[in-house]
Order: sequence, then structure tokens, then C-alpha cells
Amino acid sequence: MGLHMILVTPEKIAEVMSLCPLPHSFAELDERVASGLPKASLKSSLKLICNDSDEQKHLLYRIIPEATYKRRKEKLSAEESARAERLARTYAIAQYVWDSADAARAFLHAPHPLLQDQTPLEVAMTELGARRIEELLWKLYYGIAA
Repeated sequence: MGLHMILVTPEKIAEVMSLCPLPHSFAELDERVASGLPKASLKSSLKLICNDSDEQKHLLYRIIPEATYKRRKEKLSAEESARAERLARTYAIAQYVWDSADAARAFLHAPHPLLQDQTPLEVAMTELGARRIEELLWKLYYGIAA
């Protein structure tokens, strides 16, 4: 785990998802994800990340197909939970780097030249893509030529 991950704590990631009680270690967060996060945790992230309800719905159904999401009672599957956590982690890091919810949201939605003009949100849909976004954010944070 990189040194900069310490800057974005498991509590910060969990706060994006409104998890209660907050996990106090990455191991605890990982356990919660593996056992299935509440559906509401994804909704909480989407409210912070998206600009309006249409965008929230669109992104929700990109993460979990509509029919599947509607079938879920209270909890997401482990795989869906991992996608929800990845989204929350990406946002938490962007918010830390930009020190502003609005700036983090703007960064995630703006096409970026180093991402072949895709938005960071688009790229972050896969685990490898999310790692690329994290690397880009930390380079920006530390002032390293991205």
C-alpha cells in the first residue's frame, strides 16, 4: 500500500458511502465490502459524485444493471460492493487532492488529455482504470508532471 493511501483513510472512503459504524482499517473496510454493502451506500456516493438525479441513475445502472439493482433487497453482492467502494475511493482521493467537493466532482466529469479525453469517472469503472486515476491524482497532488 502506497504511503499516500494513509492520507485517504478507510474512514474517509466509508464516509463517502455513509457507512455506519465507520470501519477503522482497510482490513475492516475490505470485510464489509466482501460481506456486501448496503444499497444505500452506493446511493450516498452517487449523490456526492453526480450533478443531478438523472446522472445518478445513469451511473448507478452502469455500475449495477437496473434489473439486478431492483432485485437486490438490502445488500449489494460482493462484486457490486467492490464497484461501489472503488467509486467512493476514487471520489475520496479526488476530494483530498483538490480539497473541495466541487473541484473533485469537476475533475471526475471533465475529459482529460492523459486519459485519451475520457473522463476520470469513465476510466474508473474498472479496477485497473481506478488505479490509473489514483496515480494521476497523486501526481497532480505532489506536483509531478503527469
